[in-house]
Amino acid sequence: TPKCHLVDICIVFCYYNFMEIKVFDIKYKEQVKDLLVELQKYVIEIDKYNLNIISKEYRDKYFDFMLKDCINQQGQIFIAVTEGIVVGFIAGFVQIYEKRDKLDYTCPKKGVIAELIVNKNCRSNGIGYKLLSAMENYFKSVNCQYIQLDVFAYNDIAKNFYYKNDYEERMLTLFKKIK
Repeated sequence: TPKCHLVDICIVFCYYNFMEIKVFDIKYKEQVKDLLVELQKYVIEIDKYNLNIISKEYRDKYFDFMLKDCINQQGQIFIAVTEGIVVGFIAGFVQIYEKRDKLDYTCPKKGVIAELIVNKNCRSNGIGYKLLSAMENYFKSVNCQYIQLDVFAYNDIAKNFYYKNDYEERMLTLFKKIK
């Protein structure tokens, strides 16, 4: 799909509410993989340490790992579809704790958002919000008390999106290059 056509579809279909949030169907697998690659390319662009890569196996293997986590951990994948095109998706699962976690943590039932990706040509049309709302509702339906997600530190767009949706920092990962 040409870029301008996808932009036009997103604007028209989101404005008129023709976009649909659906539970993932395997027939959309290749489009979801494309979105994973799109996000990883963006992360590579903003990674000031140049540590992120896209291996030859990334597209297929990463998708398989994500799907397996959702299947094995009471998870779900929702897709945003307009005119047969996946313009975004969200994947999440319920946290499984290990024995050591219970030594210093109350271990509430917690949903984990593994991925939230909206096609770069379709952002700022409410798609991310609708996907996030669908996942939040799913986590509520399976009695989660909290939701956790990780955001790449240099992804200010994503961080601001989550802050606007009432997410806050709880843990920080600090990093230092030593050689």
